[in-house]
Amino acid sequence: MMVKKTIESFNTNCNEILESNDSMLNKASKGIILCNQTLSNLKEIVDKRDFNTVPEEIDFFKNNKPIPMSLLIFFTEVRSCELRMPKAGTTYKVQFLQKELRKINKFFYKNADFVHYMEQGYSYLDHQFFTRNHRNNFPFTPMTDYYQFPEFSTAQDMLWAKVKAMYRFIHYIRQALKRLKVDDAEIFEEKKHKVIVWTGPKTALTELIYALFSNGAINHGAADINLITASFEDFFNIKLDNIYKTYSEIKARKSSKTKFLEELTLNLQQKMARDDID
Repeated sequence: MMVKKTIESFNTNCNEILESNDSMLNKASKGIILCNQTLSNLKEIVDKRDFNTVPEEIDFFKNNKPIPMSLLIFFTEVRSCELRMPKAGTTYKVQFLQKELRKINKFFYKNADFVHYMEQGYSYLDHQFFTRNHRNNFPFTPMTDYYQFPEFSTAQDMLWAKVKAMYRFIHYIRQALKRLKVDDAEIFEEKKHKVIVWTGPKTALTELIYALFSNGAINHGAADINLITASFEDFFNIKLDNIYKTYSEIKARKSSKTKFLEELTLNLQQKMARDDID
């Protein structure tokens, strides 16, 4: 229960940092502090309580710790990128960002088997990957400025966190290229949705976002709420203020908690029925 509250608090505070008007460098610096504090809090909880069962341990290192850990890696990469970015010349900046993309692709290629295992939702190696009994098999050497304690690490929880972080980092690089007004069609497929606007209630879109998140349908389950929300805001030209608060209000509904999703299902079923008649 304490782990859940810690993660919920982290998500709220992290979202506030990401949505602030600070520069990316300041966001990264604040984010690094928040992530380190959260990881320290989680480590203290684990040190005091540990786990009653192996499935609990696997769940923590597979699904909980990687949340702040992935953001720590993301913020660290962003900070490094912002500091190393060429100060002048669009061409030099674009070349720098393209080099970062090549590094990301190389990382995914090097760890293709593990990424495939995680993205397919397999679990038959979880005991080896996400319990501390097998941390001696740890094949991934993190950067020295990433947070790590041997007694608070498993064979692959850091690697899984980095996979999740790199998906977010790709989004950051894409946004950086957009700010440079670069025609990046060869890197990212050109958008086709310039006039698409979300005209339904924001609570409905929040339902949809959380449904996709809980189903693991975006980036093979590696995308978190913040990334999915940012992508939907970009796609539908809408600003979702404090999505966590909206989600809490949805959960507190006395009537149906998934009203919009149920309407979607009903409307689609009705359309299919009409199509069959026609």
